[in-house]
Amino acid sequence: MNKKIRTDAVDHLFEAILCLQNKEECYSFFEDLCTVNELLSLSQRFEVASMLREHKTYLEIADKTGASTATISRVNRSLNYGDDGYELVFGRLQGLI
Repeated sequence: MNKKIRTDAVDHLFEAILCLQNKEECYSFFEDLCTVNELLSLSQRFEVASMLREHKTYLEIADKTGASTATISRVNRSLNYGDDGYELVFGRLQGLI
């Protein structure tokens, strides 16, 4: 993991996120925390990651999500060379982990 993001402030944020109990609480917290564009960007990246795992092409992903090829490439890099955070979450969502 990138040591630059391991700070007390980030720890505090993650602790707050981990205490959320359902989607409605997530909507309330993230609507207060993020701008609409920030939240939409995060959800777009997650959708891009999901589509890359399904072996969709960059063109298909860009058409469906509106993501730029630069964003798709960045997410692809994270999937291939990142800290396996996406894989952890996708595995849990599928009940595999």
